[in-house]
Amino acid sequence: MAPGAPSLFEDVELAPPVAVFQLTADYKADPAEMKMNLGVGAYRTDEGKPWVLPVVKSIEAQMAIDPLLDHEYLPVLGLPDFCQAATELALGKDSIALVENRAGGVQSLSGSGALRLGAEFLYKFYNKREQSTAVYVSDPTWGNQVTIYKAAGFTDFRKYRYWNAQDKCLDISGLLEDLTNAPEYSIVIFHSCAHNPTGVDPTKDQWKQISEVCKARCIFPVFDTAYQGYATGDPDADAWAVRYFVQQGFELIVCQSFAKNFGLYNERCGNLTLVMKDAATLSRVRSQIQLIIRYMYSNPPNHGARIVAMTLGNPALKQEWYENIAHMAGRIRDMRQALHSKLRAKGTPGTWGHIISQIGMFSFTGLSPAHVDYLRRKRHVYMMPNGRINMCALNTSNIDYFVDSVHEAVTACS
Repeated sequence: MAPGAPSLFEDVELAPPVAVFQLTADYKADPAEMKMNLGVGAYRTDEGKPWVLPVVKSIEAQMAIDPLLDHEYLPVLGLPDFCQAATELALGKDSIALVENRAGGVQSLSGSGALRLGAEFLYKFYNKREQSTAVYVSDPTWGNQVTIYKAAGFTDFRKYRYWNAQDKCLDISGLLEDLTNAPEYSIVIFHSCAHNPTGVDPTKDQWKQISEVCKARCIFPVFDTAYQGYATGDPDADAWAVRYFVQQGFELIVCQSFAKNFGLYNERCGNLTLVMKDAATLSRVRSQIQLIIRYMYSNPPNHGARIVAMTLGNPALKQEWYENIAHMAGRIRDMRQALHSKLRAKGTPGTWGHIISQIGMFSFTGLSPAHVDYLRRKRHVYMMPNGRINMCALNTSNIDYFVDSVHEAVTACS
């Protein structure tokens, strides 16, 4: 390029900020002495601090003195022990798909990476028909699902009803109607547990109804599993929907993240579990995903995967991990109960029972964009515009301030 010539990239537009990270940046820039950030989905202790799980600390101490560990490349498909353990966590060790050797895992860059790998594979190989394949997401959903599938090449995005705003519960009739009307062979993304952002999950009977519709429409299920263990405190209970669909004979994929349930946020540790019709199909699919990984990022990181593999591969450490996540889930439930009780005791206008009927890290509070704007401007309380809050950002020191703030906002904006 000649000196003084304009940049070759002068026409590049400034991209909009990522909303949840911009929210945190705005919160940090706020000089107010009393302020709250209820946006980013990361666990916090009752002191408002990040928590390194005790089992993770223990394993990292072992790793630090292990003379056999090195920094060699992992295989393209990931650390085998991790992939096996993660797949068993999703499907259950005795899953018929594992017994028949038609299920297996591929290590990914956390849950987002698993979604992208799955999307890349599906765009290239799924449903080779003349028309484009419809991709369904819940309304509302975690926004990155659509952007990931769009980046992979999909163009036909549709929503299935999920949140009943009036009754603040699952719109099961609308969900079933929308999937019944879906084109055959559509791809449908489900949240396997602790739905983001609503915190509302189908019951077992409702999942059975959903499964029947998916069978009738030949739907391909994709399960986004970012919070296994967070919903009930029991990873096996939280895997019920995935395991039921496998029992019903579906081919499907599960996009697992270990950011939340192991506290390994920056290690980007995830797994793409593949359930295929037979072992030969699984082998072919894995071979194609290996090529996708090779041209995207070559191979995955080791540290987080080794922590998960060592934990799940040792009965004593696995039991300790179960206790760690039960502790996290229990604190979240305590905050739900406290928030519900305090809002009712204060006489805050509205119904608040949905706070304790929801599950997992997030609560879809029902607060409107006007309420959210008021809370930010007047009370320095930061949350997503749709009213979603991270329940574990609440603690015994700030919950009264939050309740006072909500009461003021609802009263002022009514």
